[in-house]
Amino acid sequence: MPPSPQPPIAPPAPRVRMPRAQREEQILRIAEEVFAERGFQATTMEDIAERVGVTKPLIYEYFGSKEGLLSACITRARTQLRVATEAAWQGVGAEAPLEVVFRAGVRAFFEFIEEHANAFVLIQQEGAVASQASPLIESIREQQSAATMATFRKAPALAEVPDRLLEGYVEVIIGACERVAVWRTRRPGVSTQEATDIVVSTVWAGLDALLPG
Repeated sequence: MPPSPQPPIAPPAPRVRMPRAQREEQILRIAEEVFAERGFQATTMEDIAERVGVTKPLIYEYFGSKEGLLSACITRARTQLRVATEAAWQGVGAEAPLEVVFRAGVRAFFEFIEEHANAFVLIQQEGAVASQASPLIESIREQQSAATMATFRKAPALAEVPDRLLEGYVEVIIGACERVAVWRTRRPGVSTQEATDIVVSTVWAGLDALLPG
């Protein structure tokens, strides 16, 4: 009997081109992971390209340089944190007591850190990153300060508090959140709720003293 004819070999599936915005998001997510794992100085563009599964020239085309890629990662983290914080404040409602609003913002920060550990590690590498990234890292703090200040300014109970005094309290809040988040990296058993309680119980007494009555 003649041999049975072999079925024709199917041609390879065409490579699907990922839309640029989707590819950029993929590169940023993976770059954030690699920077956090290896540190900015030790990471090469080859490392990131290999992990993503693209060519190194493509990453240069999108971001220009390793420093540009780092800056884009930090900007992405800043945007995500702002969105998370604003969503938390909106979730409690405009009429919520000030302490509830305060707690919601603090908790949103720690929940963001919990869900974006790589981004936080990246931000904490401030002393080792490129000089152009340092202002971006500081801009994350400034963004949170400005957003918290604007939220507090909407509270009728704080209407008579001078801007300078309220700004000082906001800086204390931002600093307390960041330092407790750093401390948690050495105490992984501390939950988001516990971290929130530490900051709120420590700072709220001073903020509450500004309220009339």
